[in-house]
Amino acid sequence: MLLSIFNTFPALQGILLILLLSVYSQATYAASSDIKAQEINSMYHIQIALGDQIILAQLENNATSRDFIALLPLDIELSDYALTEKVTDLPVKLSTAGAPNGFDPGPGDITYYAPWGNLAIFYRDFSYSRGLINLGKITQGAEHLSFSGNKHARIEQIK
Repeated sequence: MLLSIFNTFPALQGILLILLLSVYSQATYAASSDIKAQEINSMYHIQIALGDQIILAQLENNATSRDFIALLPLDIELSDYALTEKVTDLPVKLSTAGAPNGFDPGPGDITYYAPWGNLAIFYRDFSYSRGLINLGKITQGAEHLSFSGNKHARIEQIK
C-alpha cells in the first residue's frame, strides 16, 4: 500500500530520498567529527629511563610533539641548565606549526625551545619564555630529575 502511494505521488519519492540523504550525511558527519575529536584529544605516552629510574609523561597531540615522537626511541645526555631544567640537544629541528609564541613552564613540563632546538624538562617554576613550546607533562617520577651533572637517558613511546 505504501508503495502504491509513492507510485501515485512521484514527488514523495524525491522528498523521501532527500530526507534519507540528509539523515545519512548528518550521521556520517557526526561519526567523522567524533573520530577527529578523539585524534585531537589523544595524548602520547612516553617514558624517560634514567638508569633504573623511570619518569612517565603524557605528550600533547600537536605538530611539535608528533615530530618529537617520530624521533623515539632516543638516547640523550641530560644536563642541568640554570638550576631549573634538564636540557639536551635534539638531532633535528622540530615543527613549530600552529605553536603559540611562547609558554610559561612549571615543574614537570616537557618543552621544546625552538630557537636552540633543544628539549627542556623543567623541575622548577620558570617565567614565560618566547620560543618555548609545550610538549607535555610528567605524570610520575619527576623527583628523579634531582640529579647533578650529566646523566644518560633513553626516551621511548609507550602504549
